[in-house]
Amino acid sequence: MDSIFVEALGNSPTIRVLDFLIEGRGLDYSLTDIAENSNIGWTTLHRIWDSLLSAGFVIPTREIGRAKLFKLNVQNKSVKLIIKVHDSLVKETNEKYLNEQSEKAVVRS
Repeated sequence: MDSIFVEALGNSPTIRVLDFLIEGRGLDYSLTDIAENSNIGWTTLHRIWDSLLSAGFVIPTREIGRAKLFKLNVQNKSVKLIIKVHDSLVKETNEKYLNEQSEKAVVRS
């Protein structure tokens, strides 16, 4: 099942990667972790990765053995706006769900 962020902005590899990284903001991940958790293929990730790096959306953090780790660049102005959209969509969806549940509880009473 797609997240509300993916549903709202489209099921593209870039949106899937951003969705995963926003959910885990503050943590760093290997490219393998990013591909697997974003549900996109390795080749697809490599096709979009350079644009995410050059836009400053992701930054390298450290190396563990041969694996380079990256995280969402929460200092990037565009990323800050994308996070606001993400969080707003999640908040709106949660509020709608809670209101529906509250209405159902009132009807049952």
